[in-house]
Amino acid sequence: MLSAQSVPVVRATLPVVGASLTTITDLFYRRLFEERPELLRHLFNRTNQATGAQRQALAGAVAAFATLLVERPGERPDAVLARIAHKHVSLGITADQYPLVGRHLLGAVAEVLGDAVTPEVGAAWEEVYWLMANALIAVEYRLYAEAGVADGDVWRRLEIAEHREESPDAVSLVLRRTDGRPTAAFRPGQYVSVRVELPDGAHQIRQYSLSTAPDHKTWRITVKRERAADGTVPDGEVSSWLHTHARAGDTLDVSLPAGDLVLPDAGTPLLLASAGIGITPMLSMLDHLAVTSATRPITVVHADRTPQDHVHRDEQADLVSRLPGADLHLWYEDDAHRSPGPQVFTGRATLGHLTPAPDTTAFLCGPLPFMRAVRGELLAKGLHPAAVHYEVFGPDLWLGED
Repeated sequence: MLSAQSVPVVRATLPVVGASLTTITDLFYRRLFEERPELLRHLFNRTNQATGAQRQALAGAVAAFATLLVERPGERPDAVLARIAHKHVSLGITADQYPLVGRHLLGAVAEVLGDAVTPEVGAAWEEVYWLMANALIAVEYRLYAEAGVADGDVWRRLEIAEHREESPDAVSLVLRRTDGRPTAAFRPGQYVSVRVELPDGAHQIRQYSLSTAPDHKTWRITVKRERAADGTVPDGEVSSWLHTHARAGDTLDVSLPAGDLVLPDAGTPLLLASAGIGITPMLSMLDHLAVTSATRPITVVHADRTPQDHVHRDEQADLVSRLPGADLHLWYEDDAHRSPGPQVFTGRATLGHLTPAPDTTAFLCGPLPFMRAVRGELLAKGLHPAAVHYEVFGPDLWLGED
């Protein structure tokens, strides 16, 4: 909770700080990488830095957290920060890295806002930062403890047991331990980080959802080759490397599982909505539900460009068919490639013909415009905002919008 003396200061300065946060985070990363260039090469996503997506995500997170402190002081920040904490754990972030970040972030605030940052204002925003940092540290400490590892000790060398071409732009990699022991347990919907060494010697890290149910023997990730849309940034560095170089028998640095998009234990209705490669965490959930012979009502929605682009299409259909309470609704943008079927539609996905039960829990994964549209429809149909969960691949640009 923010101290009594800092609440009015943060409330009064939040509009000006919020309006400058993109500039502040841009300067923050520039100063951070000037001092520690290895962080950009070996920890941070260079593509997200080039596009500005990471700066936007950090600005949104800080704004959301500060707003929560002054507008809803009685609420715990864990819900806001859980997604960030899980991401940090998948990267092996440790508590001793937070002072470096705080020094450069608060320094950027002072440099951008100049004389507006009086000692009183500086102290109040330093309190905001350390409330946020300590909340993250606490959640991350708990996650490391639950995994039974020392803080930051998340990386393991795994062997590629199988390499499968799933579509022209997607491959799946089945991973196993090199010592023959079982892989770590995970919850359906979680992801792992994969770290590769690129030709320039940089180590880059990306997150990929585990796309099958936990079986304690192997993991599977499905990697879509990311292609630049406008030529301003190169194609995905890690996804391209994995498509070109990762073969059965090779080994990869892979983190322990993380992620807060996980199935609830209750038997209430589910709605799983995905688009494109966003199908992967939903496959893990569906596989788990099929393995455990779930009978709860399950509505599965998936959108793609064409059936040929629909990764794991047959597998998804098979899993749905094994669940007596499940039904599948598909949308394909390209009418020329439409597959026949009673629940196959043309165009962009809509939930107009669906009536989810009031106690439905919804999970969304896919491009942000898709998730915004689906979430809006679900709220209009009466679902509570807390019942709609989502996963994003990359920086969470949604965090500061609600």
